[in-house]
Amino acid sequence: MKLLVEANNILSLITRGSGDLSGMKERIKKGYEGEFSQHVHQYDGLGYHLQDRSARIQLEGLSFDGMRVLDVGCGTGALAHIALENGAERVVCGDISAFMLKEAKGKEAVGSVDYTFCQLDAEDLPYKDGSFHAVISGMTFGVLPNQRLAVEEMIRVAKPGGLVCVGAHGPEHYWEAIDATLRCINKRYVLGYRFEWWPRKERYIRRLLEKSNLERIRSKRVIWRNEFNDGYSAYDFFAAISSSWWYAKFPPDERKKDSIRTRDYFKRKNVNIVTDDIVVAYGYKPIDIT
Repeated sequence: MKLLVEANNILSLITRGSGDLSGMKERIKKGYEGEFSQHVHQYDGLGYHLQDRSARIQLEGLSFDGMRVLDVGCGTGALAHIALENGAERVVCGDISAFMLKEAKGKEAVGSVDYTFCQLDAEDLPYKDGSFHAVISGMTFGVLPNQRLAVEEMIRVAKPGGLVCVGAHGPEHYWEAIDATLRCINKRYVLGYRFEWWPRKERYIRRLLEKSNLERIRSKRVIWRNEFNDGYSAYDFFAAISSSWWYAKFPPDERKKDSIRTRDYFKRKNVNIVTDDIVVAYGYKPIDIT
């Protein structure tokens, strides 16, 4: 199945399907606002505990005492809440999806902090240079089509000496669910379609930060397996946390039918294991940037 995915990506490149970066971002936005599936409305109920686990791994050992922090691609706020727990004085939650921001707003802030929200594009941040002591981005990184530009923007809005930290999807992230879904869905709608999904190896993410001239870079990869009661539960989790992005090219009247068929496939094949594979890297913007 991995070979089939790569062949489809090559076809997408030939037909220029992978060059529509603005279109990809728009599909991600629509996905996380529930256009492709209502599963996304269960995002927190089915998946927040795993988002929280990833966030804690990403920010382990980092202090944010007295800092102004920007969370790029905040989702429903898992990473932002850990930064607040670790002493942040001000946190701005930014996401391309209005629905995700609405969900994040509904959660009580920790302590006496300045906690604000902004709908934004990770590749074009609406802030002046050097606006934040720390700029962080969690498990949204794998759906950013231009990851290099996103990192450059994060560094730009960080103060000299400031922290830049990213959490990315590793190569095996959710692979069981992705594999099962691609085996089952109607492939006529995804032929030549480069999915909005860009997992990366630790070496790639680390090199990305090195090329951006960050200092004191650290990185790690953490993998664990999540076992669900049955295939139905695994599918519902995957569809909710991923926003069912693979249905972007499906006709609206086909999405629900295909979703039901795929969900039944998960149950029938007992696909009840979903692997988390996360890559974490951080570094510091040079103080002398002249």
